[in-house]
Amino acid sequence: MTHLPKLRMGIIGVGIMGRGHAEVLNAHPEVELTAVSRAPLGDAAVYTDYLDMLDSGTVDAVSITTPDHLHADMMVAAAERGVHILVEKPFTTTVEDADRSVAAIRDAGVVAMCLFNHRWVPAYAQAKDQMALIGEPAVGYARKDDTIHVPTEMIRWADRTTCAWFLSSHDIDLMAWLYDDEVVEVYAGARYGKLRGLGIDTPDAMQIQARFSRGAIATFESAWIYPNTFPTMVDSYVTVVGEDGVIQLDRQKENIQLATAKSYTYPRNMLQRLVHGVPAGAYRDAIHHFVECARTGTQPLISVESSRHVTAVLAAAHESARTGLPVRVR
Repeated sequence: MTHLPKLRMGIIGVGIMGRGHAEVLNAHPEVELTAVSRAPLGDAAVYTDYLDMLDSGTVDAVSITTPDHLHADMMVAAAERGVHILVEKPFTTTVEDADRSVAAIRDAGVVAMCLFNHRWVPAYAQAKDQMALIGEPAVGYARKDDTIHVPTEMIRWADRTTCAWFLSSHDIDLMAWLYDDEVVEVYAGARYGKLRGLGIDTPDAMQIQARFSRGAIATFESAWIYPNTFPTMVDSYVTVVGEDGVIQLDRQKENIQLATAKSYTYPRNMLQRLVHGVPAGAYRDAIHHFVECARTGTQPLISVESSRHVTAVLAAAHESARTGLPVRVR
C-alpha cells in the first residue's frame, strides 16, 4: 500500500479562525503547516501577500479564514494555481462571486470545501440519519443568536457583514441538508438600532422565511445583540417537523454548566474542545475530512454547489429585507 505524502497547507488570514485552523492542522499527523499570510504562526513561512504564498510552490492546499467578503478572489487565485481550498463560511457574499469561484474550482479540478462544520456535530449528523423516520419535511425553525461581544469586540468587520451571513449561513446549509432540498423563495426582514447606535452599521437581527422546492417551509433567525451576561456566547436551536414526527436539536447547553463567584455559564464544546491536550470536536472533524479528501482526490461531503446555494439564499434574503418583497432564489 502506497503511503501518501503529507499535505502541505497554508493559512490565509490568521485571526481567530486562522488560529483555530492552525491548532487543528498542527496536530494532524499527515499535515505540514508550511505557510501563513500575514502574521507568524509557529514555524510556518510568513507571506505578506497571499499570491506570493500560492506561487511559492510550498502549499498543496490552503485554508481561507479571512473576513467573509474577501473569500472569492482568494479561491479563484488558488484554484487557478491547482491548490486545494478549505474556506470558512459563508462561501461568498454575492452570487456573482460564488459563481466565478465554483467555475474556477471545477475548471481546475481541485478539491474545495466550505467549512460548514455543523454537519459533523454528532446530534446533527444523527438527525440526518433519522430524517426518514419523521417523513416528508413540513416546517423547520433554526435560531442562532450571539451576544453583543461578537460584533463589537470579537470581529472588527461587523459592518461589512450581517448576523445572517455570519450565523444563518450555518443553519441554511444544515436545513437544506436535512430536508435534502433547496430554497426557491424567501421573504426577510431586518431590524436596525442598537448596533447603529454604537457606530456599527449592521442589522441587530434578521429573520428569513424560506420556501423549499417540494413545499416545505422554514424560518431562520439571527441576532447578535444578546447581553454579554447571557450564559453562552451563542444561543443555537433547530427543529424539523415532518409529516410523521419531529426532531429537536438544542445546543444552548453542551453537557456542562460552570458556576463561579463571577458568572454562571454553559461552556461550549461540541465544535471545538481539547481532550487531554488534543483538538477534538466537529470543527476538527470537518477539517480532517477536508484533509483526507485533498490527499486522496475525493469529493467532500459538502459540495461547492451546495455552498453556492447558501450564498444565493442569503443574497435573496438581503434583497427581500431591503425591498420588503418576496424574492426568488437565483
